[in-house]
Amino acid sequence: MEQAQDAPGRWNHAFALQSGQTQKHELSETRLWVTLLDNEWQVRWERDAGETDRTDWRQLVSHVLPGSEVKQHRFIRPDEGGDVLFMPALADRPTMIRPYQPLTLPAGRECTIYVATLVWLRILVGNTRTQLIELPLAEPSLTWVGRSTMDGELCYTAPTYARLVLDAVPKRPWRAISPVRICNRRPEPLLLERFSLPTPYLSLHMNDRGQLWTPRVTVTCDTDMEHAAMRISRRLPSEAGACEMLAAGRMRYDRGVLTKALDRIFG
Repeated sequence: MEQAQDAPGRWNHAFALQSGQTQKHELSETRLWVTLLDNEWQVRWERDAGETDRTDWRQLVSHVLPGSEVKQHRFIRPDEGGDVLFMPALADRPTMIRPYQPLTLPAGRECTIYVATLVWLRILVGNTRTQLIELPLAEPSLTWVGRSTMDGELCYTAPTYARLVLDAVPKRPWRAISPVRICNRRPEPLLLERFSLPTPYLSLHMNDRGQLWTPRVTVTCDTDMEHAAMRISRRLPSEAGACEMLAAGRMRYDRGVLTKALDRIFG
């Protein structure tokens, strides 16, 4: 019979396995099994879209494996170490945030919305912390953003409530909170039906409550411009508290400001 561990699953923590043991994790929409054998590591996972209301990260260690219908991935052991770590990463494409209810920002006004995006999971093993695999914790949906099929980019899409109050944002261990400040300096209102979050450029941090945060993103729409300036803060928002960095951005940019066409940011 499977025996639950006292501690729940968590990021950047070394779980020690013995040969023959399997650690099962349940988080977001994913069930994951990591098995250590004498000469190899094995990883299995499956998704269940019906688990979207899960709030805690469960893990346990046993000698029980899932059925053969769950696909198996095998990896030669990089060294004799039996540790396994789980690290989060942001998506490798921009994420198009879609508020369930559109939000209108009047001319000359600013607002901050808080969005929580699902992270990807990296499995690191052994004394060398060798990465075995990286996978999204839910099946990602894709959308095209741009003025035409030739001018644009492929993004992930994620529905959100686009909260204006941080306390209203549900806290999940597998979601990263990003404050987005939008400044509308144009003479007409700005309708926020969707917004492209530059996830590949954002670093990922964890505070002492186990919450994941990214730096603040500021988007400024100037008067009579077809482009908007996007700035990523070098500091974390004060609301995050004391944090440690878990992952640098997947991509780097030389300038402090990214400039994009409005239809690349707001769809």
